[in-house]
Amino acid sequence: MDAAESELLTETFRKTMTTSGPALDAALTELGWHELLAEYPELAIRTVFGLLGETGAHASLLNDVMGGGTPPLPYTGGRWVVWDHAGEGSGIDPELPLRTVPSGDPLPLAMGRRALGWWLLGTGRAMLTLARTHALDRVQFGRPLGAFQAVRHRLAETLVALEGAEATLVAATDPFGSLLAKAAAGEAALTAARHCQQVLGGIGFTAEHPLHCHVRRALVLDGLLGSARELTREAGARLRAEGATPRLVQL
Repeated sequence: MDAAESELLTETFRKTMTTSGPALDAALTELGWHELLAEYPELAIRTVFGLLGETGAHASLLNDVMGGGTPPLPYTGGRWVVWDHAGEGSGIDPELPLRTVPSGDPLPLAMGRRALGWWLLGTGRAMLTLARTHALDRVQFGRPLGAFQAVRHRLAETLVALEGAEATLVAATDPFGSLLAKAAAGEAALTAARHCQQVLGGIGFTAEHPLHCHVRRALVLDGLLGSARELTREAGARLRAEGATPRLVQL
């Protein structure tokens, strides 16, 4: 698939992201989500999960990436959850059909972690866009908010974190690389939440502004399949045990 086809595909999927839940599941199925995932898995994951983050929509696509059905998924703090529209929510996020279950079986997590990484990255970029727009439009003391150095630094640090996470996701091809990519994406999204909240100030706390939706989504997605803190600790334990650092990227 060339660049023009990929761009057209992205815009086609973007137009479906005006709804969420079962309606979006059905729309994406009609567009050929399952066929795209089977034929071009990395492109499908990068495109569709990134758009979920950018638009704030949600669908049960993680189940497809994890092999289908509604498998129990590890969640931060030793908990297990399922993504199931048929059940009642657990209170983790009132917008997401997540409910806790007693336990689950070990699953291959690499592809799911990459998918969540792209979702977190899209969420982080959405927050950065909101903060940047506010900084350009808002005037304080006769100057645009974006003219103040402290604001610029927060936006720049957010961009650097997101760009670094994207590079890690692009390079991830194995379970350990996927673990590191999910950790980097989670940390980047949390950095975006922290800095963009500061840039937006009081308006970012209000229900009328969309920032709080993205912040909550970032917190929930970070916890799925291992939080940034847990995965960083797991990676460090592995490196200490093996006494060597594996080659992650061929330069």
